[in-house]
Amino acid sequence: MKSPSLPQNEVARLGALRESGLLETENNPTYDRLTRLAKRLFAVPVAMINLVDEHVVVVKSAEGADATNLPRNLSFCGHTVFNNSPLVVPDTLDDVRFADNPLATDDVPVRFYAGYPLHLPNGATVGSLCIIDHQPRQFSAADVAALADLAALVEVEFAATCATIIDNLTGLYNR
Repeated sequence: MKSPSLPQNEVARLGALRESGLLETENNPTYDRLTRLAKRLFAVPVAMINLVDEHVVVVKSAEGADATNLPRNLSFCGHTVFNNSPLVVPDTLDDVRFADNPLATDDVPVRFYAGYPLHLPNGATVGSLCIIDHQPRQFSAADVAALADLAALVEVEFAATCATIIDNLTGLYNR
């Protein structure tokens, strides 16, 4: 198993994530609507919105899975954040990064993963919108584009949350 590498801008990325207020806010019903849409659109058993913090992946919404936070070193989303580009793994057992990952060898394994990076208004990559299947599958360029559209909607919600926490003009906290 290959643990996700840290982005070169990891300190700034973590600072932006913590200052955004997203880690402190309660679950947002819009996130749940978007994960339900993703699950249905792609006909997968699991869709999630995750934030990648220093040691843990914080689950903001999970449709079809337990919303328990995961260690970052096991996460697929950490790889998505590191590369800051869509990550599609048609079969985790055929990918050296994930073949022996406990999530891929579990009783209910992650065999397919597609994740799209999520950004804050300042451009910092803080997490991913991902879909998971327990069976290998293919994912077309049109599918990636549809996942990107849903990720853009998540980012709009991130921006709205950030605007309530931080004043855009002064950069100071509103509370």
